[in-house]
Amino acid sequence: MDLFTKAAELGIQTEFFDGQGYRHVTPPAALQIILDAMPAAAVHPLLEHVVVVRHGDALRPQLRPNAAEPVAWKVVAGEATLASGETNGRGLDLPADLPTGSYRLELSDTAGRTETTPLLVAPAAAYRGDFQRSWIVAVQLYGLRSARNWGIGDFTDLARLIDIAAGLGAGGIGLNPLHALFDDRPGDCSPYSPNSRLFLNPLYVDVEQLPEFALADLPEAEKTAGLLRDAELIDYRAVADLKWRALRAAHDRFRTAADPSRRAAFEAFRRDRAPLLTRFACFETLRHKFAKPWWEWPAEWQQPDDARAAELRDGPDGSEIEFVEYVQWCADDQLRACHDLAVARGMDVGLYLDVAVGVQSDGFDAWNEQLAISRHLSVGAPPDQLNSAGQNWGLAGFNAAGLELTGFAPFRDMLRAAMRYAGAIRLDHVLGLNRLYLVPHGYAANSGVYVTMPFDALLAVTAQESVANRCVVIGEDLGTVPEGFRERLASWGIWSYRVMMFERDYHQGWFYGIDHYLPEALVTFNTHDLATYSGWRSLADLHFKRSMGVDPGESDDARRHALNMLGDALRHQGIQHEDIYAVLTFLSRTPSRLLAISLEDLLGVIDQPNVPGTVFEHPNWRRRLPTGLEEIATVINGQALLAATEERSHAVNAVAG
Repeated sequence: MDLFTKAAELGIQTEFFDGQGYRHVTPPAALQIILDAMPAAAVHPLLEHVVVVRHGDALRPQLRPNAAEPVAWKVVAGEATLASGETNGRGLDLPADLPTGSYRLELSDTAGRTETTPLLVAPAAAYRGDFQRSWIVAVQLYGLRSARNWGIGDFTDLARLIDIAAGLGAGGIGLNPLHALFDDRPGDCSPYSPNSRLFLNPLYVDVEQLPEFALADLPEAEKTAGLLRDAELIDYRAVADLKWRALRAAHDRFRTAADPSRRAAFEAFRRDRAPLLTRFACFETLRHKFAKPWWEWPAEWQQPDDARAAELRDGPDGSEIEFVEYVQWCADDQLRACHDLAVARGMDVGLYLDVAVGVQSDGFDAWNEQLAISRHLSVGAPPDQLNSAGQNWGLAGFNAAGLELTGFAPFRDMLRAAMRYAGAIRLDHVLGLNRLYLVPHGYAANSGVYVTMPFDALLAVTAQESVANRCVVIGEDLGTVPEGFRERLASWGIWSYRVMMFERDYHQGWFYGIDHYLPEALVTFNTHDLATYSGWRSLADLHFKRSMGVDPGESDDARRHALNMLGDALRHQGIQHEDIYAVLTFLSRTPSRLLAISLEDLLGVIDQPNVPGTVFEHPNWRRRLPTGLEEIATVINGQALLAATEERSHAVNAVAG
């Protein structure tokens, strides 16, 4: 079998036309790397694919034409058989009353062929939320400035922001990904390039709130923290050095003199999050010990092994493993307190968390899920009008065959971790549920392939977890997507993500009216990767990119035309001014059920948090807000904000009452 035939059988599209109309064929050498990186797909002699049963859907899974009837089937959960029978015709008449969940479907035909495949029983749709029209404050948590933090925003700052936002009528707080990064590489600070999507970034812990920490254990902390607070940009190396020393001091005291109730709570957390927490703690310990990528470790540690991990935990490395678990417990406890505060303040959304599209190949998730995550391949995008070379995001993503072989557990674990304390999550690059563009390491971005993903199965798992956790799911569906894609997401209750900057007529440039926006959507003016409102109006983003020798893809005249078009759209709604509150008034009137308002926009910040395509040219993910939390309520025009969000704020207050 030649490479291209094998690729076709695995759902790999080796030939495509890019956004500029140019034909691309994947080079054979690159294709060989891609094929070698994929696990062998499960064999389906009797069924064509994983079985998804949706409540209210009368669809009957169909057998392949060559299946020798009658075919016997069993629905199995663990060791128990829940139902069994034989086919009558080409369709499987599975029980209509199977509870939502994940099962195994075992089949055998009269020719002796057998098959075991995942059976996913899903609700009719994802959780749709119990609010009508609400709004949230979107913030980069690390950028919060306060008179007490240690040079980086933390969970205590988040609690204070929840109080402020609730007082303004907000229904929640939208946050950057809180995923665990690499503690020994603090300069790699992008929240979208995680070590693990299953655990939290401990730099957000307020160490002074830990009962085990005393400033006397770290005499220089107060002075150093003061210097870090005064800095314009976040010094991640200095912040990490100070915080990790403080966390170790707290853990030392915890080990020797822990309050019994604290020790009991910690042990309960360890049990609740096992075995993933144990594996993560062992991985971090081994990563520090070997100081090289996990595929270069001694052979016995290149694969996760729970029995070996237990031995490691009981040995000389036990204290270090417990430290990693202790730090995750502290982070989890403080984030949970923020969730509880949002509930207490009557917020109908609560925390809205972002989920990165992939992970770093040398991190925990890639080590822990080697079948489902291909470390030799990077997620990206093919060439298009905005980037003629294509994009390579340097992140390892899921693969279809591995997800099926693992019963979709890695995807489920990721969702559960994100939804643990969230009322809503956003899946970055949700197109990846349908197909992923993958680039082999060592090749340019235009040498990648599209790989088909098990779309219905991933939607089913998403709906299962969404309903179980009462968490709205929003898909980042910007850009060009396949025909029918957004409609398919909507049919499963996955919300759209609408950015006003892009909601314009392609030819004339005018902005669409409020009726253009979907109800089941989050609407916002911009994103963390785009200009702030003040930066956009002042053309600062265009001037910055040109100063780096980068074509921003828009002329000054085109931007001025956009500003005029915005003014027309606002005046069509009877809005005579053109400041950020005018835009928020417009967006608030859309039928979209959730509006996200950037805190940078409310504070008039010109510089955006991240400029894609830059590394050292722009302080990505390092900017701190110009105003401390103590003054934010006085700097924001609260009266204008309340007027702009009046209808949505009333909805929040009604729920709270």
